[in-house]
Amino acid sequence: MSTPPFADLRERLKSGRAALAAAYLETPSAPRYLTRHAALVDGVLSEIGTRLALPASFCVAAVGGYGRGELFPGSDVDVLLLLPHEPTAAQQATLENWVQACWDVGLEIGHSVRTVEACIIEADADITVETNLLEARFVCGAAALFDEFDRRFRARFDAQHFFDGKLAEQQARHARFDDSAYKLEPNLKDSPGGLRDLHTIHWLAQACGITGGWNGIARAGLLTHAEARRIAREERTLSSLRIHLHILARRREDRLAFDYQTDLAERLGLAATANKRPPERLMQGYYRAAKLIQRANDILIQSLRVRLFPVNAPPEPIDADFQVRARLLEAREPDLFERKPDALLRAFIVYAQRPALAGFEPATLRALWRGSTRIDAAFRAHPAHRALFMMLLRQPVGITRAMRAMHRYGLLARYIPAFGRVVGQMQHDLFHVYTVDEHILTVLRNMRRLTVPAFAHELPLASRLIAAFDKPELLYLAALFHDIAKGRGGDHSELGAADARRFCRQHSLDKTDSELVAWLVNMHLVMSRTAQKEDISDPGVIAAFADKVGDLRHLTALYLLTVADIRGTSPKVWNAWKGKLLEDLYHSTQIRLAGGDEGVADIAAKQAEARVNLALYGLPTDTADALWQHLDARYFVRFDARDMAWQARMLWRRTNSPDAVVRARLSPAGEGIQVLVYTPGLPDLFARICGFFARIQYTILEAKIHTTRHGYALDSFQVMDLANRGIHYRDFLSFVEHELARDLDPVRPLQPAPRGRLSRHQRHHPYPTTVRLAPDAQGRGHMLSITCADRGGLLFAVAEVLMQHDVSVYAAKIDTLGERVEDTFLIRGKSLETPAGMQALEASVRAVLQ
Repeated sequence: MSTPPFADLRERLKSGRAALAAAYLETPSAPRYLTRHAALVDGVLSEIGTRLALPASFCVAAVGGYGRGELFPGSDVDVLLLLPHEPTAAQQATLENWVQACWDVGLEIGHSVRTVEACIIEADADITVETNLLEARFVCGAAALFDEFDRRFRARFDAQHFFDGKLAEQQARHARFDDSAYKLEPNLKDSPGGLRDLHTIHWLAQACGITGGWNGIARAGLLTHAEARRIAREERTLSSLRIHLHILARRREDRLAFDYQTDLAERLGLAATANKRPPERLMQGYYRAAKLIQRANDILIQSLRVRLFPVNAPPEPIDADFQVRARLLEAREPDLFERKPDALLRAFIVYAQRPALAGFEPATLRALWRGSTRIDAAFRAHPAHRALFMMLLRQPVGITRAMRAMHRYGLLARYIPAFGRVVGQMQHDLFHVYTVDEHILTVLRNMRRLTVPAFAHELPLASRLIAAFDKPELLYLAALFHDIAKGRGGDHSELGAADARRFCRQHSLDKTDSELVAWLVNMHLVMSRTAQKEDISDPGVIAAFADKVGDLRHLTALYLLTVADIRGTSPKVWNAWKGKLLEDLYHSTQIRLAGGDEGVADIAAKQAEARVNLALYGLPTDTADALWQHLDARYFVRFDARDMAWQARMLWRRTNSPDAVVRARLSPAGEGIQVLVYTPGLPDLFARICGFFARIQYTILEAKIHTTRHGYALDSFQVMDLANRGIHYRDFLSFVEHELARDLDPVRPLQPAPRGRLSRHQRHHPYPTTVRLAPDAQGRGHMLSITCADRGGLLFAVAEVLMQHDVSVYAAKIDTLGERVEDTFLIRGKSLETPAGMQALEASVRAVLQ
């Protein structure tokens, strides 16, 4: 049997790569691996050219990352075959054999075959090609031809055009990742703060005539040598992660996927701490490196821009220390922050006050970055500095962008050390999609957004309340501190409240205001839990919540913080229904605090309003009596006037219907649909309804379940398509009414619902399942609370268990937080009358959730 051609070269490449990987895993050094891998491939390519007698007038050049001498384990080998003229037929055949030979030996090449003239034309037409050629490196063949290409390529190079193109390219790349470095599975190469941001700096530095890597940039005065070493260290960190990732995946894989995070952490020797798992330590290290790279990218691109596009416009003085030049804020003296450390804070006040500013002048930006180290304990203790920080929080505009700039350039973490500890800290709770620091700043942004009249239509109540709030800076402080103690162990609300109280007192807030901020931090989860877990139509629930908030000022502040917080966890968590629950809880508590009570007079008022609503449809005023005669006072407490009118209008002629009546409409909350089910009692009714919505992939948000005096179930469900499939609602409402009624036919057996799987996120970052069963606060039944990772058919599975234990549901709150559910069921049943029965139900629910 003959030996395949190039078998020895294939083995040489394979064994060489294996040896490099083994040596790397033994003694990791990213620069050594990358250069030796490129050198190995250089040798193989040269040997292939020799064996195939590649014409001596041809040249093989490395381009792209390979041209830079950085070849990662799974990266393509980008090669340029440079020709002096268009190839003849015989030469074309040789070139094809050469390409085939490369693949035969195991080189995954990305190749182009061009003349020098073609290279120039392509570079002029496509900045990606131009960038690849900018890093071209001679490998073998006609060195003179490569020199000619290099000379002609650089002679036509337009640095300003290249700069504009690369900047636009970077902005488009960042936009693909939502301009966020803090994705749960970031891309090491292309995400903001990734390796490509560093490559962009190098390319633009070359365009400015600066060579020699980070040391060259430091010699050009754009960085100190210490800063250059720090950035180079972070570049090695990311390069090392990417090498490990390629070796682990055995292919090119640039995404830090959940599947690899645990193994990578183990390879890097990261052990668990008291409060962090190894993958969380890995990701925090990555996020902090990405933040530094983003900061360097900002500063250096601004600096390089000034070199290529000198600003000749005269400065516009602001005060004795600052001026504006070309829409950039500039320190009037280069040593300003050394002479006047308070200017480190004043700069951001000026920046906030002038929305037209595009940023900071490069030298000022570098000085701010370097000056951040001056913010130490003595700086933080200075009364004037504390007054300046509070002045920033009291600005009428620009607070969010000023705080984000302080964070981006490292000053916020220095001024609030507790904030520095949560920088880059991921929250693997299945619904936060941001690191703690990014979440905090997003909540601050959400709070500020409520003050902007242009956005008042989004949340009218919240916008109206914050406009009347006497000291909005207290709300901003609560936003800054509400999650600042995450990751320390213990209750982060209590620990954060202690931090907030101390900070407020240090910054000369009076006791009342300090206590309000600390109270908000301590209580920031209470309102959302009450609205989303308890029956807020129950006067007892409202009374208990009103006792916790105490007065209208505390209620208003807590409502505003809760809205900003929920909207800052994930784009998927907030919806109109949650907004309505919070508004309803706010209004009911406001009435309670004012001395009102939802008694007989309130029920009469709601009935009167419902009758007026019915009259608008031309129905007699006594229409509702046909239904209402079968309902007790609890029904009128739980439903509002609009719901009562709609239900009466749908049911007044069918109060004794032998068949199920199902009606659906667009939800008055603004999203999803509201479904009314009226049927003679069925023991498996709740399971049937849950199964139906599980099969059509709709999520139940809330269930209000009522039994009439004559034994009918009158149930109301709020449901939503969380997948946003764009279903035509008119047809869909008819579908729900027909198909759900069919499923509720007692003759029809209970239909199974699909059982979904856990997502990759859930598998790799398991969230603990909790089940709690206890008598409810009002003594009417029991409250079953479950928290676990979400999956398809989950609610149906719980409903089946309840049915098997002969337990009925009279209310349910279904709260989906990203990939986590926090569901609460108010239940009744004889099996709950004994401790043994309660334990059996709890065990069955826990078993079905595992």
